[in-house]
Amino acid sequence: MAGTKNFRINRRKFLQGGMASLVISQFGAYGFDLIYPIKPWKVGVIGTGWYGKSDLFRLMQVTQVEVVAICDVDIHLLNEAADLISQRQKTIHRPKLYENYQKMIDENELDIVIIGTPDHWHALQTIHSLQAGAHVYVQKPISVDVLEGHAMIRAAHQYNRVVQVGTQRKSTPHLIHAKEHIVDKGLLGTIGHVEMCCYYHMRAKGNPQVKPIPDFLNYDLWTGPAPWRPYDNLPHRGWWRAFMEYSNGITGDMCVHMYDTVRWLLDLQWPKKISASGGIFIEKKSKANIADTQTAIFQHDGFNCVWNHRTWGNPVDFDYPWGFFIYGEYGTLKGSPHMYEFIPRNNQPPIKKDVIYQREQFPEDLTEKDIELHAAPATRLHMIDFLEAIQTGKKPVSNLLDGHISTASCILANIAMKTNRTLVYDPQKMIVQNDSQATKLLKRPYRTGWKHPWHLS
Repeated sequence: MAGTKNFRINRRKFLQGGMASLVISQFGAYGFDLIYPIKPWKVGVIGTGWYGKSDLFRLMQVTQVEVVAICDVDIHLLNEAADLISQRQKTIHRPKLYENYQKMIDENELDIVIIGTPDHWHALQTIHSLQAGAHVYVQKPISVDVLEGHAMIRAAHQYNRVVQVGTQRKSTPHLIHAKEHIVDKGLLGTIGHVEMCCYYHMRAKGNPQVKPIPDFLNYDLWTGPAPWRPYDNLPHRGWWRAFMEYSNGITGDMCVHMYDTVRWLLDLQWPKKISASGGIFIEKKSKANIADTQTAIFQHDGFNCVWNHRTWGNPVDFDYPWGFFIYGEYGTLKGSPHMYEFIPRNNQPPIKKDVIYQREQFPEDLTEKDIELHAAPATRLHMIDFLEAIQTGKKPVSNLLDGHISTASCILANIAMKTNRTLVYDPQKMIVQNDSQATKLLKRPYRTGWKHPWHLS
């Protein structure tokens, strides 16, 4: 890729690693190469909370990294992250600390920027990082509105940089096995229906009063382009996800993962039509304004992909509270971040694979606060794929266009629920066909002083 420094791919070193040997022994070689640069990657992180640090630490486990600078509007999170990074870096140097991400990008020549901020920041921070010449690893969903996603794709093409989206189910070993050994071999037969779900009780239930903004948090900068809400709680982790001002609810958070996985497994592109219904039916006492119940239907040729979430009650299948179910003429494939199971219609025994854990290969995982041990191996492989894409110019497995389709489809489901209409989206013209009201909702208004990256002519 143009502008990339001189790197070499060393398969021998990768194959000697504990992660690779474990993956290969259980599932066979998937062609991932660990990239060893001549000089360490110069990395910056925007958003040093839970997943910003988690993604960074997985990158540090698979290649040489120099964390040059980190950014957060919460000085407590920033200093905590700097301490942890200095303990892991071979140089033992603390990274430079920034409150303003644009200043961090401008003052440092970065190879990679990891973005772990709330959804309403993903588009601007990705685009500004690309403009500065960095490759980007951005958490899902890629954007908070549809036209932000188009602007991100335009920027990636313009600046010729790689963007990997944090939909790491595509790098989850047992799901790779399901694709190669169940789906691609035709064991399902003709697909007739797909269901996806999330029944986690993850919607915030609090109702705190407005309070003074703490002096360690730049709440104005945290809000950024989003609408202003009076401060009533520390926003990080679960609280900000309770509000449509910053997110697209459970569908925009959890459905993105499952729909993206199903599209990858079945080689699906944009849905033909999208409809949705739902609302706040049970949990009415909380300040949260996201739906506690929603059904969305993504129509594809020959079958529908149906999403259901409830943040109350019991799951339909207790083994798969967050997962997908692909129904074919010859059997059913169930999948989740923890396992998959293929149940044939004939009397053949089911095929089942569980998640890989790598506690022995990466013992530092065991002492990392809040780590998702089941997701760590997938994120490591996701980072390796990201690095290989930078080196070779190939598309990363979670490339920006795929992330955009999955994100935008979930946003369109929310628009369909809001308008109570079935939507047909034209991604070339960037309009909802025959629906000017829904088309206007493709772009959210930014707060005064902030400029949306996509400008309608």
